[in-house]
Amino acid sequence: MFYLRPANERGHTQISWLDSYHTFSFGGYYDSRFMGFGDLRVINDDVVAPGQGFEMHPHNDMEIISIVLNGELEHRDSLGSGSVVKTGEIQKMTAGSGILHSEFNPSATEPVHFLQIWIIPNLQGLQPSYEQRKITAKKIKNKWGLLVSPGAEDDSVQIHQDAYLYQTNIEAEKKINFELSSRRMYWLQTAGGSIEVQNLTLVAGDGLAISGESGILEVRGIDNISNILLFDLRTRA
Repeated sequence: MFYLRPANERGHTQISWLDSYHTFSFGGYYDSRFMGFGDLRVINDDVVAPGQGFEMHPHNDMEIISIVLNGELEHRDSLGSGSVVKTGEIQKMTAGSGILHSEFNPSATEPVHFLQIWIIPNLQGLQPSYEQRKITAKKIKNKWGLLVSPGAEDDSVQIHQDAYLYQTNIEAEKKINFELSSRRMYWLQTAGGSIEVQNLTLVAGDGLAISGESGILEVRGIDNISNILLFDLRTRA
């Protein structure tokens, strides 16, 4: 099964300092058809105005991943972690038994554009933790680079779930493949640019749900550079 989730059908929150699109139900946006996809609970496409951000607030029992697409994001948390996540970097926070954190745009002039991703962990009450990595251009140029995994393989950040997150920056007319298993489920998210997959054209913000499929998934780049995420998830009973 292949199911397209068009960008223009996502939920939308717009306030003075935040412009956010929600692939799945979140905050004031609710749609019973889109409560998540397997263990993937949230994909928020956020743009935060200069000098603004999310004040200190609590989370628990969630793996929270942020990928900065443009600009910088300043992170603070109750573990004492404090850092600026830059374009082309990824951060992971295991909220576990409970954590407070804030996310701010430190720039006085430029917005920050990032994806906020939540994945449900395999255990509750975990010890909270924080990780940050740079995503090298070589790792994801016209191939699937592993960003997130349960075993921290290939210098990926570690999460507590049978879930893998890959990224590619694919150039126009380049093709890359991924082998699907009917025992897994997958979510393809277009973070930027446009691609062709399964005779469908996906543009920025589009998502593609894949389940019960096996064989080779071929992705072809259309724009000069397209930024694509692929979630490889367990099939939940």
